[in-house]
Amino acid sequence: MPGPLLPLSRGIDRLTSAIGAAVTWLTLLMVLIGAFNATVRYASRFTGVNLSSNTFIELQWYLFSAVFLLGAAATLRRDRHVRVDVLFGRLGDRARAGIDIAGGLLFLLPFCVFGVWTSIPMVVDSWAVWEASPDPGGLPRWPIKTLIPVAFALLGLQGISEIIRRIAALRGVADGE
Repeated sequence: MPGPLLPLSRGIDRLTSAIGAAVTWLTLLMVLIGAFNATVRYASRFTGVNLSSNTFIELQWYLFSAVFLLGAAATLRRDRHVRVDVLFGRLGDRARAGIDIAGGLLFLLPFCVFGVWTSIPMVVDSWAVWEASPDPGGLPRWPIKTLIPVAFALLGLQGISEIIRRIAALRGVADGE
């Protein structure tokens, strides 16, 4: 069964990798906006001209949120997530694949479903009122809130891809990567 599902896994991996590459650029943009904001706040002490605004501050934390949320699936794809299990590294490939499958099915996928399920009402409410920041010059809140269920869905998709590849490996089916 996993052999025929490997093309699906590869498609998910391509999507995740593309989003991960975009997140890299969001990170650069976030740093540049943060540096600009800090510089103009400092310069305004001497010039008397305030170029900083809540827009820049909120944009910086929106980008941080987007990097964190959208980067989670790419982090899983690259196996760069935190592993707490001290025994995992000492186990053989088959045992590690079994742990990854069990963890994905018992913890990761239910967590992602829960995340999507519980965040949708909040996102719908935010869209219904076109929620915006209460701060002067603040940004709309509904776009960043929309990323929450999207991020959980992307993480769940990548979890499915990981499970497919681990099952294929246990069955001796080559991934082709």
